[in-house]
Amino acid sequence: MQNTSKQYDDVIAVCRDLFVKKMSDYGSAWRILRLPSLTDQIFIKAQRIRGLQENDVRKVDEDEISEFIGIINYATMALIQLDKGVVEQPDLDVKEATKLYDEKVAETKQLMMDKNHDYGEAWRDMRVSSLTDLILQKLLRVKQIEDNAGKTLVSEGIDANYQDMINYAVFAMIHLNEK
Repeated sequence: MQNTSKQYDDVIAVCRDLFVKKMSDYGSAWRILRLPSLTDQIFIKAQRIRGLQENDVRKVDEDEISEFIGIINYATMALIQLDKGVVEQPDLDVKEATKLYDEKVAETKQLMMDKNHDYGEAWRDMRVSSLTDLILQKLLRVKQIEDNAGKTLVSEGIDANYQDMINYAVFAMIHLNEK
């Protein structure tokens, strides 16, 4: 599992770097997005990945990795929004947003490490296409929870689903980087 931890950190470093650069370019404009909007952004990314996996022809020069990065970053933004709430105007500078990003990723990585221990790194035997499908399933679950005004009877909440999406996307990137 030591290798998994380092590989996880390497993937997150790439995602974090892009997050910080986009924060420098755009500020925290994403802070005005409501959770369903972030969920839909992640859904678009996951659907695009699925299309890339199923179609032979690509008309836009982006690969799966860039879309998985988007899933990780949007899901992290969603976790921040869950805690801080939506605002009318951007309110975070790069330093504060990066601190929050790091906190959410650290919590999500710990969840991965705990589950990875219990599941014996089963994800290593999974296909990237299966990880994509699991992300899409989590998105459909989140949409249903959002449609139910956040209420669940027996299911984990929205935050756990976003964390799983991040972890599945990291696993997919590790697989893609190993090819």
